[in-house]
Amino acid sequence: MNSKETSPKAKKESKTAKPSAKTAKTTRRRTKAVLPIIKNDPWLEPFADAIEGRHEDAVRKRAELTDGSGNLIDFANAHHYFGMHREPDGSWVFREWAPNATGITLTGDFSNWREVIKYALQPVGNGVWEIHLPADAISHGDLYKMIVHWPGGQGERIPAYATRVVQDENTHIFSTQVWAPADAYRWQVNEFTPDTKPLLIYECHIGMAQEREGVGTYTEFREKVLPRIVADGYNAIQIMAIQEHPYYGSFGYHVSSFFAASSRFGTPEELKALIDAAHEEGVAVIMDIVHSHAVKNEVEGLGRLDGSYDLYFYGDGRREHPAWDSLCFDYGKNEVLHFLLSNCKYWMEEYRFDGFRFDGVTSMLYYNHGLGQAFGGYGDYYNGAQDTNAITYLTLANELIHEYNRHAITIAEEMSGMPGLALPFKDGGIGFDYRMAMGIPDYWIKTLKEKKDEDWHPTSIFWELTNRRADEKTISYVESHDQALVGDKTVIFRLIDKEMYWHMTKGDDDMTVSRGIALHKMIRLVTLATINGGYLNFMGNEFGHPEWIDFPREGNGWSYKYARRQWDLVDRDDLKYVYLNDFDNAMVELVSSVYNFQSLPIRKLWEKDDDQVLAFMRGDLVFVFNFNPFKSFDGYGILAPGGKYETVLSTDRPEFGGYGNIDETVEHLTVHDELYAPAGVEWLKLYLPARSAMVLRRAKDRPKTKTIKKSKA
Repeated sequence: MNSKETSPKAKKESKTAKPSAKTAKTTRRRTKAVLPIIKNDPWLEPFADAIEGRHEDAVRKRAELTDGSGNLIDFANAHHYFGMHREPDGSWVFREWAPNATGITLTGDFSNWREVIKYALQPVGNGVWEIHLPADAISHGDLYKMIVHWPGGQGERIPAYATRVVQDENTHIFSTQVWAPADAYRWQVNEFTPDTKPLLIYECHIGMAQEREGVGTYTEFREKVLPRIVADGYNAIQIMAIQEHPYYGSFGYHVSSFFAASSRFGTPEELKALIDAAHEEGVAVIMDIVHSHAVKNEVEGLGRLDGSYDLYFYGDGRREHPAWDSLCFDYGKNEVLHFLLSNCKYWMEEYRFDGFRFDGVTSMLYYNHGLGQAFGGYGDYYNGAQDTNAITYLTLANELIHEYNRHAITIAEEMSGMPGLALPFKDGGIGFDYRMAMGIPDYWIKTLKEKKDEDWHPTSIFWELTNRRADEKTISYVESHDQALVGDKTVIFRLIDKEMYWHMTKGDDDMTVSRGIALHKMIRLVTLATINGGYLNFMGNEFGHPEWIDFPREGNGWSYKYARRQWDLVDRDDLKYVYLNDFDNAMVELVSSVYNFQSLPIRKLWEKDDDQVLAFMRGDLVFVFNFNPFKSFDGYGILAPGGKYETVLSTDRPEFGGYGNIDETVEHLTVHDELYAPAGVEWLKLYLPARSAMVLRRAKDRPKTKTIKKSKA
């Protein structure tokens, strides 16, 4: 259905019931082939009925939504039909879906904010209201709202499909703004393919990306921050808080207007210019999209758009999210699917975003939102506590996104570990390209909080960083914005704490700071080196940005002091922040130089908890870590493929805040040992300073090696 041409058909609300055991078995017998997700993981066989049932739910829903055509791209056009649109002849048409309304009138600058009959909408069927206006009735830049009447009441409302919403600086009231500039934005880059081999994400927030105390803009970010990201070597930015949200301090996660780019950062054209500039630099732009819930606000949001409680949301006890003070979408309503799927397409179509990080996926997957639940076995994913309607929506969203742009990137923020989340739909999965490895930052925080340095065990570190489903790609990270907020601490703050205020000047040899800088580098390097998809860093953390993020609120006197980034710290050559930044640049550059680094098998070479030494290999690179806080090892033996090795990176370089104890000019020749010859490995002897890491590259041409002579018995 092309909603630009025809009014959407009102579909009956459908709730997907869990099939009976008999029905499920019959369904499986009809299945032509076993889904790859089940074939590749025998432990999933007992749950095959549920997995195949979910797969078939999506197939059926797709056919239902598209009238059998299967064309989701044509279906997801609600934004072309609803909202304010300029017709080819210059006239205007406005439509809203509000089945509970008894009357709707547009009011705004053009009517002196009064209800005027000529701006009254008319019902056209299926809960849709419509008005046609002459070209001179409204103008670009006009502010307006809807006055919606319903049985027993009325209220001012922002249209559901508003593409531009602005806030009055004095009254703080939000209004829709007519946005139809005479000259459309002219894109400079018309074709773009993200670099995902590997994907290196720089997570950012437009408003707090600037150094001054205040709200940053799209233009400031394009001119001042984007060049930093390019110089740092990241090939993607993940932008938070794009969808309009009434409360700035929500970090963008309490969305009110899903189709409106936040006006507090600038105009739509300025956002497009930012995305265009990023593409010119080879940087993909991923949007942090919120479809897991919506703000409760009624005047600014969708809360009671037409006076009813269940227009877009559940009308029962599931309506309000118990932890987030927000409203939960009813994914069983076809009109809601129409709204959300069109929203995905809109951001790609209008702004050319390269994909999405879906927020709060765990909350969507389970009726209890995953709150307080420990997921300890496969049965926890298939016990009937899963919201099959939400799973169907996420599946269709991924299908739509990748059909619209086959190079698009989708990432799920999900902590339960549901199998198949990041598998293609054809294989029985939900279709995300990546899932966030949320256990990794939790592990690092737990380690820093609860373990003494001498109790850091390489076996535990390696297992945590590589414990994942082999066929599902992940985004590894040490910390995201979650760890930078007030109430939590960044890794650097956990390591150094208050000493950051006194001992970050070069030449000040403070042991707490030295320890913190050393571990900060090692933690990041081992996390990046073990990726199986991509890596993420939150802006500023690459150089150990001090302090927390605290948005203006009553408790801090509405201050912007902590809602910004102090770039001047890393720009000063006399401070140690540059050490961390330069190291981050070096490790990102190293990984980027290896094509498809994320796909190279990880071969564990050595792990010894007593020594706190870990070594593994990817391609020709060998990563060696000595987490021991006290012991340095001279001539430490690691079993590795025979040959010549050269050092290509070391955390101990003076320019990275190290002590320069590793001589990187030394070439390392492996030593032959007949005992290990059948395994194809030899002894690689290295000097390993305490609390340091190094990366070596094996030469392509294998030189002659030394031989260890066996002693005679």
